[in-house]
Amino acid sequence: MSSANQPPISPPHRPGTEPDPRRWWGLVVIAVAQLMVVLDATIVNIALPSAQRALGMSDSNRQWVITAYTLAFGGLLLLGGRIADLAGRKRTFCTGLVGFAAASAIGGAAHNSGMLFAARALQGVFGALLAPSALSLLTTTFTDRRERSKAFGIYGAIAGGGAAIGLIAGGLLTEYLDWRWCLYVNVPIALVALLGALALLHDHRPDRAHRPSLDLPGVLLGCGGLVAIVYACSEAEPRGWGDPLVLGLLCGGVALLAAFAQWQQHAPHPLLPVHVLRDRNRGGAVLTMGLAVIAMFGMFLFMTYYLQVVLGYSPVRTGLAFLPVTASIVLASTQISARLMNHLPPRLLMGPGTLLAAAGLFLLTFLPVEPAYVSHVLPAEVLVGLGMGLTFMPVMDVATRGVAPQDSGVTSATVNTAQQVGGSVGTALLNTIATSAGTAYVAARAKAGVAGVAVAKAGVVHGFNVAIGWAAVIMLTAGLVATTLVTAGAPKRGRPEGGYPATYDPHRMRAE
Repeated sequence: MSSANQPPISPPHRPGTEPDPRRWWGLVVIAVAQLMVVLDATIVNIALPSAQRALGMSDSNRQWVITAYTLAFGGLLLLGGRIADLAGRKRTFCTGLVGFAAASAIGGAAHNSGMLFAARALQGVFGALLAPSALSLLTTTFTDRRERSKAFGIYGAIAGGGAAIGLIAGGLLTEYLDWRWCLYVNVPIALVALLGALALLHDHRPDRAHRPSLDLPGVLLGCGGLVAIVYACSEAEPRGWGDPLVLGLLCGGVALLAAFAQWQQHAPHPLLPVHVLRDRNRGGAVLTMGLAVIAMFGMFLFMTYYLQVVLGYSPVRTGLAFLPVTASIVLASTQISARLMNHLPPRLLMGPGTLLAAAGLFLLTFLPVEPAYVSHVLPAEVLVGLGMGLTFMPVMDVATRGVAPQDSGVTSATVNTAQQVGGSVGTALLNTIATSAGTAYVAARAKAGVAGVAVAKAGVVHGFNVAIGWAAVIMLTAGLVATTLVTAGAPKRGRPEGGYPATYDPHRMRAE
């Protein structure tokens, strides 16, 4: 197939020219930046007790270290994706790196809780610029079928393993340096990524004559709805799902998103073009991602508490205990999924992947109070890691395939939004289930005249078992969605993997 029939890649691809030989180094830059964003969602978790003591935060306010980040990040992803499409993905990527590094430095130097909360919110704002531009750069750079599978294998490993890497890094930095280094560490990482981006990445953006306007009503409706839902999920943990504030936020968020969907059908320059999600395969992939993340985040949450609170592991030992799940995700993504994606329909990877992950979660429903890392936690981590490694890469590939470059940013943001909202919902929902089940267990024993520390600890573990059981059901639901909604076949030989529609005109784009 001649290069004249391929969509433009980085740098601008002209007939008779070869792809940029530095594109694989560009992938390293994208991977480093994405890893920084993903692990930052969990790296602070282990450092939170130390930060709370140092800054005098109350128990009721400490959640804002997490909530401020997730609110800004999850709520602004669609806007960040569209800005990447309009302003240029490389420009947005570099801006996100600089802003994220600056916000991390402010957070590390925080001398009171308010300063830390504000820094975390700023991290979320710039993360919402960085994450979708990173994925869209990957999508528009690697259009060859085989190269795309390798690139997405690496990216999928990062997306799936980043949370576990964050726990490991958080434990090491907190125990051997200081909690502030969980934020400071982003500065040198972002600097290296920025220098690499300036030297290695290329981009296309619409010229001024064909650049659409930003859909401000869509921004207000869409981002407002996402912020309301993420905030409701964060407040559901301490307040309960029946609290008036939580219910009001949920109802308001759903209403705003419904109005957003209606507006997008008539907006002259929609924030999220309707055709992006109207595709059955893409919608199924995005839904699969959200459900799988709900279940996976539940495992990370409860295993962290189980290892530290029930078994008394140190932060470093807790982080290292998550190494098997990270290694399994990397192995499955790069060595199994990336190799099979060119030969099998995506659902034949997603289905078995979610089934493996559900089996691992089911094993954790038998978790005892006594130490059971080798017998229960380790095999469960391996199963979940292999399952997620098989699932994440084809999900991201299907979700971003067939989208014109001018919509790749907002499409990538939709995938990231599914991850972020799924993580918020999963943390709040499963923690509520665990707390309710544990409380009921202890109350039942108290009525029978049995009480004490052992009963309280058994109640905590019982709550984990029940909640993880529900996580396994949610993971199975993700597999059902993937196998029924995602009907795309294996990539055909000779077809550029970008799948851009025939109406795409490269002459209306100019190199940045």
